Amino acid sequence: MAGADSVEKLEDVIVRSAEQVAGQIRAAKEAIGTVIFGQDRVIENTLVTILSGGHALLIGVPGLAKTKLVETLGITLGLDAKRIQFTPDLMPSDILGAEVLDESSSGKRSFRFIAGPVFAQLLMADEINRASPRTQSALLQAMQEQHITVAGARHDLPKPFHVLATQNPLEQEGTYPLPEAQLDRFLLQIDVGYPDLDAERRMLLATTMGEEKSAVKVCGPDDLIEAQALVRRIPVGEQVMEGILSLVRAARPDSDHASGVQGQIAWGPGPRASQALMLAARARALLDGRFAPSTDDVVALAGPVLRHRMALNFSARAEGATTASVIERLCASLF
Repeated sequence: MAGADSVEKLEDVIVRSAEQVAGQIRAAKEAIGTVIFGQDRVIENTLVTILSGGHALLIGVPGLAKTKLVETLGITLGLDAKRIQFTPDLMPSDILGAEVLDESSSGKRSFRFIAGPVFAQLLMADEINRASPRTQSALLQAMQEQHITVAGARHDLPKPFHVLATQNPLEQEGTYPLPEAQLDRFLLQIDVGYPDLDAERRMLLATTMGEEKSAVKVCGPDDLIEAQALVRRIPVGEQVMEGILSLVRAARPDSDHASGVQGQIAWGPGPRASQALMLAARARALLDGRFAPSTDDVVALAGPVLRHRMALNFSARAEGATTASVIERLCASLF
C-alpha cells in the first residue's frame, strides 16, 4: 500500500513539473514565433532537439532566417550563444582554442589555454560543410562527450551544450560532405523550407515598415537543464516503444519487413537512431502539453531522425526514389 502511494506521489510530481516546464517551453516557442515568421515546424523541431539534449543540422537555401533563429533561440532561452563561420581555411584550433606560451615578470614561462568559441551553450556552426574534414572532426568529441582535449588536457564544455549547424543544399563547389560518423551525432536533420504567402507578407511588413520585434528572454539555462531531465522521465508506452524499434529496424537493408523497400536501402540507421527517436518523441509530447508520447509523434519525427542516417542504393535513386519517400512508405506500413 505504501509502495502504491509513493508511486502516485511520484506521478503527481512529474505531472506538476511537466505542466510548469511545458508552459515555459510553449512561451519560448511563441516568443520565437514573433521574430521568426513562417517556420513553425522548424522552430518546433529545433526546440525538440534542445529539449532532448541533442544537436541539429539545419539545411536550407540562404535567406530563410537560419542564423536569425539561432540568435533568437539564444536570447529566448537565456543561453550564451556564439557563431563560427566555417571556411576552407578554418583550423581545429580556431574552434577549440589553443595553448599559448606566457612569460611572467620573473622570466618563468608556462603554457596558458585560451578557450575557443566552442565554449558556448549554443554554438552555431554556419555552413559546416565548407570546412575541411579535419576541422569538421574537431566538433566530434565536443558533440558526443561534452568536453574537448587539447595538448593532452581535458576541458569540459559549459552545460547545456548544443550545436546547431547549417548547410546550403545548393552550392556544393568547394565543400566537404559531412562523414556518416558526424551526421549520426546530429539528433535531427531539419529541412528549412520557404515560408507560405501569409507568413512572407507578415515578414515583409514587419521588416520594412517600422521597428522589428526583438527577442525576449523567457527562461534560463537552469530551467532548460531541468526540462531536459524531465524529458527523460516521461513514460513511454509499450506500443510507442515497439513502433520505434520496428521503424528503425525496418529501415536497414538486412530487414525482413514486408514493406518492399529493403532492396532500395544501401545502409540504414544504427541504435543511436532509436535513442534519438525515443527522446525526440518525448520532447515533442512535452512541447505539446502531453505527458506521454504517441505513435503520431514517432511518425512526425521519423523523417528528421532518419533522413541523415540512411542512404539509398544506385538503382533506387535511378528509379526516382528518395529517402523521404522510403521513410513515408515505412511509416505507412507500420502505423
